Amino acid sequence: MISIPHKTKQFLVVLIKLLIVGGAFYFIYNQLANNDKLDWQKFIILFQKNQSIGGIAFILLLSVLNRFFEILKWQNLVKFIHKISLGQATKQVLGALTAGLFTPNGIGEYAGKALFFDKSNTKKVIFLNLICNGIQMILTVIFGIFGLLYFNAQYNVITTKTAALLFGFLILLFIILFSVKKITIKGYSIEKLIQKINEIPKPIHQKNIFLGICRYLVFSHQYYFLFLAFDVDLPYFTLIATISSVYFLASSLPTFQFLDFAVKGSVAVYFFAILGVNEWIVIFISTLMWFLNVVLPVIIGSYYVLNYKTLSPTLSKGEGDETL
Repeated sequence: MISIPHKTKQFLVVLIKLLIVGGAFYFIYNQLANNDKLDWQKFIILFQKNQSIGGIAFILLLSVLNRFFEILKWQNLVKFIHKISLGQATKQVLGALTAGLFTPNGIGEYAGKALFFDKSNTKKVIFLNLICNGIQMILTVIFGIFGLLYFNAQYNVITTKTAALLFGFLILLFIILFSVKKITIKGYSIEKLIQKINEIPKPIHQKNIFLGICRYLVFSHQYYFLFLAFDVDLPYFTLIATISSVYFLASSLPTFQFLDFAVKGSVAVYFFAILGVNEWIVIFISTLMWFLNVVLPVIIGSYYVLNYKTLSPTLSKGEGDETL
């Protein structure tokens, strides 16, 4: 094995930190400055018309709550390995978010969180992060399906026959997955995954689901209140159903974190065009959601990335230290 001098290692770590943070800020600037679909003049006129310190503070509060519930989810799950403070959970969530900005579907986030733990806990941390993100995805699917059903009942985007075929396909897929759960591929199987999930105490799962629901309600209603701020006058259930549908379909598409607003924006434009909402409003709101819930946390996370230091191995020892 080739030995790398200590000073060289330090230089490489600093270089990687600077590349992550520098790349994050470059992509953020590029998306905001070079997006020709963003009509800043219209936004300024509307902002001056409806500006409200209380309204701005409320929208920012929802962004804080959105990420806060994610931090609480992570703190709750990690106590299966050992307890961590709220500050440590904040550092790990925001630092990992920054590290995963350029990776497909935020895969880099898994490695980012693992770096805060001893190597012996890497598999456990990745598994817990899978549970953390998995429950959010399941909730997005559940709310999204109900949203699509409501939206389709109002606007008949697809026929009843097509909807029945889609549900039939989903049921068939579920049956197939259930029937092959014992099939092992390279030591992994659905049955083994279920067993590992069941090893985590039920109270942790229950709290994870509750916090996941809270987070979903926060960011979906932040989207809703932004539409109200842009003078979009539509019934509550119609707007919420549309938002749920957009998040469900956009989350199903493979993408990068820094392109998240573009994907959600494209899906949102299609759905809200049916409702008669101007395209520039939809794009602006999607961009604002991305800025408030990705860009701002990444800016804070950049601080944690730049100040990252390998943690002591003793941090990996603690309650619930079973091998996954």
